[in-house]
Amino acid sequence: MKTTILYGKESLHINVPDHSVIIEPHYLEGLKDEKQAVMNALRQPIGLPPLRELVKATDQIAIVISDITRPTPNDKLIPWIIEELPHVPLDNYVIINGTGTHRDQTREEFVQMLGEWVVDHIRVINHHCHHQDELVKVGHSEFGCDAYLNKAYVEADFRIVTGFIEPHFFAGFSGGPKGIVPGIAGIETILTFHNARMIGDPLSTWGNMVNNPLQDMTREINRMCKPDFMLNVTLNSQKEITQVFAGELFEAHDAGCAFTKEHAMIRCDRRFDVVITSNSGYPLDQNLYQAVKGMSAAHKIVKEGGTIICAAECSDGLPNHGNYAEILQMRKTPQEILDMINDRSFKMFDQWQVQKQAVIQVWADVYVYSTLGDEDVRMAMFKPTRDIENTLEQLKAKYGEEMTVAVLPLGPLTIPYVEESREGAAI
Repeated sequence: MKTTILYGKESLHINVPDHSVIIEPHYLEGLKDEKQAVMNALRQPIGLPPLRELVKATDQIAIVISDITRPTPNDKLIPWIIEELPHVPLDNYVIINGTGTHRDQTREEFVQMLGEWVVDHIRVINHHCHHQDELVKVGHSEFGCDAYLNKAYVEADFRIVTGFIEPHFFAGFSGGPKGIVPGIAGIETILTFHNARMIGDPLSTWGNMVNNPLQDMTREINRMCKPDFMLNVTLNSQKEITQVFAGELFEAHDAGCAFTKEHAMIRCDRRFDVVITSNSGYPLDQNLYQAVKGMSAAHKIVKEGGTIICAAECSDGLPNHGNYAEILQMRKTPQEILDMINDRSFKMFDQWQVQKQAVIQVWADVYVYSTLGDEDVRMAMFKPTRDIENTLEQLKAKYGEEMTVAVLPLGPLTIPYVEESREGAAI
């Protein structure tokens, strides 16, 4: 049968065995009037008075946004926030691009993310986690580091964070406090947030918010310099807004996570020999680093010794910034990579993504369909494929004619899971 998976800015059409299982989130239509829904949420927020009543005309306002690797529709959200605050001069705003450890965005990319009017009329800056002069210490985390946040954010009179909520492969869910930590945190704080013990904790996983150390840490530091208002949305596969969550940071985020879990977490009664996944298309599949999320979703339901096929365009390369590629070249096998990262003396940023990747690669083979050269794919210890259908045929020699196949067309926008007994059998 033919199926379609998200890939880049288009889609990829592939033939899969007729008995394949297609796993998608419960489909939600986009809101008929996105703007009105957002305005209603700003005027009737969760746990707070209306936004307009909270902001004074003299306030210096910082709005934190997610960077270009996330599909948050800030080209809509930011103008609507500004429209709701007509008493605030445009010079009073600063928009902070929450890059975490990612690269700066260009003006052209900011126009793509925010719209030309916003870029022309509002001050927009990139967050730099390594620039100490752009950071302020707001406290000390019980997780063992000083807490540094972006100076422009800390010094603002009123702070707003935007974002979108989806299941996250180690923080449980994205959005909410993650916009601040790691979004606009200093490198010392980010390295602790992503260290091997935090990432390796079994509670640091998709859809879990209970005793998840990453959620606990981001919420702890958010309380030290809390956003005064949160505006998050959920999206469907067409990147249309399906629901709006605004108001007090934790109450509104919890409501959004509960909504997302209900629609995106899909129970399966077994694991599969082969799982084909996307990384949700552009902008989430811009590089191989981000594509680990789609692989991690597939990891939840692939058999040990099975195979994952991940389709991610990787238009931005590996990427060519950070230490992702460098760490991958430090050892020869995924298990050796894991052993190196788990050594308490090892500390490099980007190690968290490599750690998650190595856990997957120890469990299953991973093929990558992308625009990357085969040499780059192999350097990352993956197997390149230029033809997914041909690769499926070849895998029959390993698993037999009746090999079981699952497809995640939307990648990590769907989180399948198998409930297992202590002995590891599906129940």
